[in-house]
Amino acid sequence: FLFVTMDSIAKHLVRDYPVAQVVWGRYTFHAVFLLVLLRGRLPKVMATRRLGIQLLRSLLLMATTILFFLGLRFVPLAEASAIMFVAPITVTALSAPLLRERVGPHRIFGVILGFAGAMIILRPGTGMMEVGALLPLGAAFLYALYQITTRMLSHTDGPLTTLVYTAVVGTVAMSIAVPFFWKAPDPAG
Repeated sequence: FLFVTMDSIAKHLVRDYPVAQVVWGRYTFHAVFLLVLLRGRLPKVMATRRLGIQLLRSLLLMATTILFFLGLRFVPLAEASAIMFVAPITVTALSAPLLRERVGPHRIFGVILGFAGAMIILRPGTGMMEVGALLPLGAAFLYALYQITTRMLSHTDGPLTTLVYTAVVGTVAMSIAVPFFWKAPDPAG
C-alpha cells in the first residue's frame, strides 16, 4: 500500500516538477522520519562493517528511484509497476553467479517464463514499445542488484543500518543535485 501510494504521488508530481526534486523529497522525508524515530541511537545504528556495499546499495536504490520516477512521465503507473516485476526474476537469475546460491531447474524455467511475460508487457519489435518503458526496465535491473546487495549485507548489518544508509545517501546526493533542477512549488496548483 505504501509503495503504491508513493508511486501514485510521484506520478502526479513528475508532471509538474523535475524528477530530481521529487526524488529529493522522497529521500528527505525518509531521512527526517528516521532521524525523529531513531534520535540518540543514530550513531550506533550507522555502525557498519561493510561501508562500500552500504554505499553501493544506497546508490542503486537512488538510481532505481530516479529511473522509475522518470519512467512515470512516459508510461502509465500500472505498466511501469508491471515492468518492475522483472526485478525478482532478475534476482533469481543473478543469485547463482553473484551470491553463489543454487538455482534449480524449476527456478530457471520460472525465470524464462517470467522474462517471456515481461516481453509480452513490453512488446518489443512490434513498434508499440515505448522508449519510456526502458526506464522502468532499467529501474527493475538496478533494483535487482539492490536486492542482491541487501542480501550480502544481511549477514553483517541489521535492517535499520541499511535503512539509515539508504536515507542518508539518497538525501545527501539529491541535495547536491536538486538546486540545479529546483522549481518553486505552487501552493495553488
